[in-house]
Formats: sequence, structure tokens, C-alpha cells
Amino acid sequence: MNQQPDLSPAEVYERYLSRAIADPWTRVLLELALPKPGERVLDIACGTGSVARQVAPMVGISGQVLALDINSEMLEVGRAQPSPAGASILWQEGDATRLELPGDAFDLVLCQQGFQFFPDRVASGREMRRVLRDGGRAVISVWQSLSRHPLYEELFTATARVLDAPISDVDVAFSLSNPEELYTLLSEAGFHYIEITPRSLFIRMPEPERFVQFSILGAATSVPAFASMDAIERFALVEKVRAKTHAIIQGFRDGDSLAFSMETNIAIAK
Repeated sequence: MNQQPDLSPAEVYERYLSRAIADPWTRVLLELALPKPGERVLDIACGTGSVARQVAPMVGISGQVLALDINSEMLEVGRAQPSPAGASILWQEGDATRLELPGDAFDLVLCQQGFQFFPDRVASGREMRRVLRDGGRAVISVWQSLSRHPLYEELFTATARVLDAPISDVDVAFSLSNPEELYTLLSEAGFHYIEITPRSLFIRMPEPERFVQFSILGAATSVPAFASMDAIERFALVEKVRAKTHAIIQGFRDGDSLAFSMETNIAIAK
């Protein structure tokens, strides 16, 4: 990717984080979700649409896919991507804690790495349950703990120190790592059958020299500590964090990529 000074956080997310991380993890999510032709699917916290685009061919032209996110810029970037075969995708801005959707409307609700960001997780879980038809299922993935992701642990530890902030302000993506907590949340939301499965995947990320830049800019799509910064503030942060983490990041370098494992918990709730 050519460096572009006007590249937005949502564009960085799609070109860098979505293609290297979200796309391969979507395949894992859908292997467990088992979408069927003709099903009605809701992709909550869809981001730029990795899950929506991959599930559309699986449910086919007789199916329906609604991609919902609270971030209008992510939706705009998602709409701009090539349309997949199968079901057409309807893109809609919306709040996961208060879905403006009818009950019993979907066969399958998918949420990849979004649940941990919701301000009221139980309310979001109840909304997922409400919009599912009887016998429907929700499949939700959340990252395992930051300690299981040493590259990101170094990145966010250094970032928190530069910002003089608690690490909880910057590592939101890893904030729902306890499978028992996830189980309890879904149980309180009204799901009766809940199975949580751990999964691990080896990731390769291009352009190692821009890992800090793209990770922080991509996180500005969802993490308030980064979203509240202007471009100059984020640039200054990137330069400081890059200097502090350069040697450690090089330890994950494999040729022209960074290579590392990521681990997630995937819940199937019915």
C-alpha cells in the first residue's frame, strides 16, 4: 500500500487490518456458524464488511444480509468495496444496544470482534436475542487476553505509557477475554444454549515498518482514546510509540511481513 497522508482510519482498517486479520478470521467464524442458503443474516458491528461479504454467497440470492455499524465512515468504505455474489448487502447505521429492527427477523446474527466495544453488553446481547427467530443462533467472536498476543501487548503497553493513561484505555479490543464472562453475558441476555470454542490462527501482516502507524490509525475507528485525537496528535503518538517498540516488532518480522498468532473465543448461542 502506498502511504497516503489523507488515508482515513476506516480506509486503513479495510486495506490493512481487515484484509490481514478480519478476512481470515471471518472464514473461521463462518465455519462454526454454518450459514445456509436462504437464511436472513444480521452482521452487527460489521466494520467495513468482511463478514457480510463472505456470508452473502453462502446464503445465496434467496438469502438476506444486513450489515450494521455505528460508524458511518466504516459503512461508507464497506459500500465502496466490490459486491460479492449471492445475497445483496444492505448497509445500515445503527446502535447495537438499541436495534431499530423488528423481532424474530433473522436466522443468524454474526458479530466478529465487536461485542467487547459495546457500552452495554447485556443490552446488546438481548437485542441480538430479540431479533432472532425461534431456533435462530448468534455467533460472536472476541479476542482472548492481551497476554496471549505479545506483539499487541508491547504495542499497547508502550502506547499507554506515552499517553500516561491506563492500558484499559487503549486495549479495548482485548477487554472481553474471559470466556466465563462472555458465557454469563449471553446467559443474562436470554440465550439458553451457549458453547464457547477457542480458536487460534497464524497471521501475516504486510509492511512491518508501518505496523504502529496502521494499528493506531485503524483503532481510531472504535477506540475513544485514539478517535478523539486529531491527525497531528496521532502522528506524534505514532512516532513516539514506533521508537519505543521498533526492536521488539523486528523480532516478529519474517521477510516483508510480520508473522504472529492470534487467539479468539467464539460463542455459539441459541
